[in-house]
Amino acid sequence: MVEFLSVNLLWWHWIVLGLILSVSEIFMPLFIILWFGLAAIIVGVIDLGFGTLFITEFFIWIVLSVVFLILWFQFFKPKTVSKSGQSDFKLGTKGIVTQKIEPHKRGKVRFDAPVLGSSEWIAISDKEIEVGKPIYIVDINGQLLKVNTEEK
Repeated sequence: MVEFLSVNLLWWHWIVLGLILSVSEIFMPLFIILWFGLAAIIVGVIDLGFGTLFITEFFIWIVLSVVFLILWFQFFKPKTVSKSGQSDFKLGTKGIVTQKIEPHKRGKVRFDAPVLGSSEWIAISDKEIEVGKPIYIVDINGQLLKVNTEEK
């Protein structure tokens, strides 16, 4: 089998294989098959220039594919952060008071969408805020949210 491939596999076969693999990436956009295709194209160019044996070409293709994959995952692939159960928290997020907040004492507030993983939080304020009043997050102090009735 190796002798057959060494005799019948030409440089342009590697380039065609590389193009097929690279184009197939369109149907499975994972940016993995692309690197196998790019490695095959490079092997085709090397074979055109140096006329190497199939075993050498195959070894170069495997090594280049692995190197490209490592480079992709290590340096170029965008890092994704899971936001499972979390909202896009920002200061000024609107909520409603569920337990009266007295000046510099604790009360409870609720948000429509989870804030930092929870819909209900213990909150403090510089002024008294009655139950049912809308509030906005002003600051975070450890496990407490500092809130105010005015958006900043």
